[in-house]
Amino acid sequence: MTTPETAGEIEQKLERWLEAEFTRLPIEPLALAIAALPATERSFAMDWVRRTATVNPHVAYMVARHVPQMLEHTDSRTVEAWIMQAVDACDRDGLKAALDVLRDPQRFVRLGRERAAGAVFDDIAGILRNFIRGLSGRELRLESGDVAWTDGETLYLPPVIAEMESAADNFVLGKLTVTLLWAQTRFGTFRADVAEQCRRYPDPERAQQLFHALETLRLEACIGRELQGLAREMARLRKVGGGDTADEPSWAAFAATLAAADATVEDTLRLLDAAYAVSAAAEMPPWAGEMRPERVAERMAARIAREKMLLKVKLNDLLEDRQQAPRPDALPPEIELRTVASEVMELPRFEIAIDGAPVPVPENVRQLLTSIQLDLGEIPPDYLQAAGPGEYDPKLIKPEGKDPGNVWQGTYHEEGATFFPEWDYGRSHYRKNWCVMRSREVAPVDDDFVAGVLRRYAGHARQLRRTFEAMRDADRRDKRQVEGDDVDFDALVESIAEHHAGQEWNDRVLTRLHRSERDIAALFLIDMSGSTLGWINEAERAALILLCEAFEALGDRYAIYGFSGMTRKKCEIFRIKRFDEPYDAAVRGRISGIRPQDYTRMGFAIRHATDLLLQIEAKTRLMITLSDGKPDDYNDNYRGQYGIEDTRRALLEATRAGIRPFCITLDLEARDYLPHLYGAARYTVVDDVAKLPYKVADIYRRLTI
Repeated sequence: MTTPETAGEIEQKLERWLEAEFTRLPIEPLALAIAALPATERSFAMDWVRRTATVNPHVAYMVARHVPQMLEHTDSRTVEAWIMQAVDACDRDGLKAALDVLRDPQRFVRLGRERAAGAVFDDIAGILRNFIRGLSGRELRLESGDVAWTDGETLYLPPVIAEMESAADNFVLGKLTVTLLWAQTRFGTFRADVAEQCRRYPDPERAQQLFHALETLRLEACIGRELQGLAREMARLRKVGGGDTADEPSWAAFAATLAAADATVEDTLRLLDAAYAVSAAAEMPPWAGEMRPERVAERMAARIAREKMLLKVKLNDLLEDRQQAPRPDALPPEIELRTVASEVMELPRFEIAIDGAPVPVPENVRQLLTSIQLDLGEIPPDYLQAAGPGEYDPKLIKPEGKDPGNVWQGTYHEEGATFFPEWDYGRSHYRKNWCVMRSREVAPVDDDFVAGVLRRYAGHARQLRRTFEAMRDADRRDKRQVEGDDVDFDALVESIAEHHAGQEWNDRVLTRLHRSERDIAALFLIDMSGSTLGWINEAERAALILLCEAFEALGDRYAIYGFSGMTRKKCEIFRIKRFDEPYDAAVRGRISGIRPQDYTRMGFAIRHATDLLLQIEAKTRLMITLSDGKPDDYNDNYRGQYGIEDTRRALLEATRAGIRPFCITLDLEARDYLPHLYGAARYTVVDDVAKLPYKVADIYRRLTI
């Protein structure tokens, strides 16, 4: 863009972008500050004001206000990252969240310096989750939170760990932190009511801090016995970062007591009186995190009630599976729980016997027993009584079901959803986690549609099958071979000419015939928008039936998914046939059940299809979209250039991932926009909907020969 040279020109642009006539924002001071910048920085500032104005004029105003000062102290990449954090916050949480970011640019710069050597949660979370899965005990989640702590089911880490000087040490610190939080659940920290015990002291908060320090000593000793490599890392980081309470004589004695192999949380509580008497405060290692016993107690109480009843239900299932004759004494079956010692680090392995006879224990029951053992330290005898009819509340053991068809109507519409970014061409950036997508299965319809299609197109179906069988059995002749079964005359003539010219004789003058091996995976993406109502919908379904019938003769792997949407909050993918699913009565019923839905929001569907294709090992991956119109949606800016640019970006992402996209459309105006989306040779326009059933399989044949 042309850089404005005067404050007046800048002011005119800012007035238009910031809608000054309506917002009444003061523009002149902004224009003067931006005009004083060097040309490159001035262009940078104006470009970002223009782009953020598409988000909100107040966001753009804050950008214009702070960018000149920020450029004096930091580089443009940091400024851009600050702006994008604000834009993402606006997309995610609204205008207030964005303004909170923009009001304090120096905080962002400071955090940026921390991030340079820090361990960022988003970067390390995947590694740490895999690490946690390898530890014994209850299955734990890992999420980002304000500080490091655990409620007994989820481990929380801060967004950035930056207490060490190097990125490597900060990653190790994150690993040590989740290990200590895991140890709180694994070694029974919360089997005692910590909050209640600390309320006995004049200063409960201080007592809780001292308990935390004492318990950390015990848990570090447990980790030292079972995870010796991590214990060595603790010792190393302790030298680097300090925080060793055990150096004090009294705390050294506490540490010695709590290092005993049989020490429990009860021993920690017994030492709390002495610690409270001798210490005003306790030094904590950087991996200790915080302790929130009230939150843990709330979560534990709900879990204990739920898991007790769930175990009883599972035991009843085991009894029913045995289908054993009633006992002669008419007493209920006797359920016995046995424990088998495991490795040092592992919890005991549970076995169940019914009336003295061992029974296989399902893995989910083993996990349930482990979780109960972690909370209570034992499996109480009354837990081993199977639930009878009417003895439990189903809501305790299974969340209330939600109708997939009505899932969008409540506040829980993002539960279980997948989030996709969307390209905003006005910003030249993605909107992160913007589209909320849910997968649904097309409800199968048992009618005579499939039989009618096969009768109506019987001749064409036979022709397609023969054509696809020929494709499957096609041979290929490789030229310029050293060994072969025929002469490659072109290569022979070239070799003779080169030999006469004094060059060395080239012996690659033969051809060889061999069977062509097909390694193709194709995903068909079907437009299920409301505009396909009527003949278009019927033609789509007929085309898919003929396609599937032909595929049965070919052997290529293929999948079929439909898509539709109504705003970014309701993006839907409809499963019709998975790659690993046979073409059977269920698939035919789903094809028959395809019905028009809402609008044609395409970007999310292409991104989801890309993800599905990348899960398939294949030499060639095809994504074929069948649509009747351009990208469109209801009551937002997706209609028009925005939707076209997002769809184009999604197709570019697919192409860069090694996928070949192609579009079959019924839109006679498609030549105005499809070359921009797909390229000149990657689409075809079917000018008559009645021809669609004849065209789709033939187009696939031409794409793959």
